[in-house]
Amino acid sequence: RTGDPSRKPPVMNDILKSLERTILERREAEPETSYVASLRAKGRAKMAEKLGEEATEAVIAAVLDDKAGMTGEAADLLFHLMVLLADMELARREGLSGLEEKAARGAN
Repeated sequence: RTGDPSRKPPVMNDILKSLERTILERREAEPETSYVASLRAKGRAKMAEKLGEEATEAVIAAVLDDKAGMTGEAADLLFHLMVLLADMELARREGLSGLEEKAARGAN
C-alpha cells in the first residue's frame, strides 16, 4: 500500500453510495450532457439491454481469465445495474408521499 498510511481506503459501501448519488444527480441532466440521462431518455428496455451487454462482456472476460478486463467489465456491469435499479425504484415511488412509500414497504 502506498500513499498516506493514515488515510483509510474507501469501503465498498461508501463507493456504492457515492455512485448512487452521482446516478441520481445525472439522471436529471440533459441527455446530450449525461450518459445516465441519455439511458433514461431511451427507456427501461435500453437500460436492460445495456445491462445484458455488460454481463456478457464480464462473462467473456472471466472465461478468458482476463483479470484487468474483468475488473472493468464488472464495474460497467455494476454501474448499469445501479442505473436500472434507480430508475425502477424511482418509478415505483413516483406520486407517493414519503409516508405512503414507507407504508407500502411495510406491506411487503
